Amino acid sequence: MSPAAPPLADLVRTVRQSREYHRLTDAIPYTRFMGILIGNSLLPALHGGALGALLESSAIFELLLQTDTGRVPKVISSTVDFLRSGKAQDTFARAFITRQGRRVANVRVEAWQDDRTRPIASSHALFLLSEP
Repeated sequence: MSPAAPPLADLVRTVRQSREYHRLTDAIPYTRFMGILIGNSLLPALHGGALGALLESSAIFELLLQTDTGRVPKVISSTVDFLRSGKAQDTFARAFITRQGRRVANVRVEAWQDDRTRPIASSHALFLLSEP
């Protein structure tokens, strides 16, 4: 039997201190599985759903690391802008909390590949941080 995973709050505290972000993504089966997902194998191009999931996951990880929330934030709404075709290569994302209240936060995310100044997609999302 494998050892039990640490509670989310403990894992987030550890990742904040160590900056070993892969420990957080590895702890969530969906983000661990996302590794490489190609939508159009003729181009080849990243699948829009996988790219949207990367943007959403990046926003959630930013909220977990930068806020005091003890739960995984829930998406209230999300808008994704696909700006150019993503190639079948490493893709990076960076999230920015644009506004945070006690229960709700707005997050902007950009994804890029070769050049950070040429994003391939961006999103704006609203998250519920805690229940009333």
